[in-house]
Amino acid sequence: MALTRTEREQFLAEPHIAALAVDAAEEGRAPLTVPIWYQYLPGGDLWIMTGRDSRKGKDIAEAGRFSIMVDRVAPTIRYVSVEGPVVATLPATREQLVELASRYLPADKVEGYVGFAWKEHGEQVVIHLRPQRWLSSDLGEV
Repeated sequence: MALTRTEREQFLAEPHIAALAVDAAEEGRAPLTVPIWYQYLPGGDLWIMTGRDSRKGKDIAEAGRFSIMVDRVAPTIRYVSVEGPVVATLPATREQLVELASRYLPADKVEGYVGFAWKEHGEQVVIHLRPQRWLSSDLGEV
């Protein structure tokens, strides 16, 4: 059964690890599909953080759009997929890295991770996606 707008937006707002997919910029390659952390508040744009020179960053810049899919298997099998255009790509801030890490990590691990990532991951960008097309379903109990 398809989810209502409220149900799908609320589900997407939960801290799931997303599968990001984007057209490959290279001829003869399948779409790039990778796991990623993301941030989303119902009714707004979704954003991810990635290396400015990463393959996914370059592929997203070339394609101008991407999709993510999140799912779960309990208490019911449920998924939400959203696709849309990139509406902004901006230099990442340490505060955004803290926000994203806090969404996924226990509170006592955030500062250690942020210190490491800010130093070791190189220049990062935040890419904003405007949700345009949605697919969702709750397939019931396992």
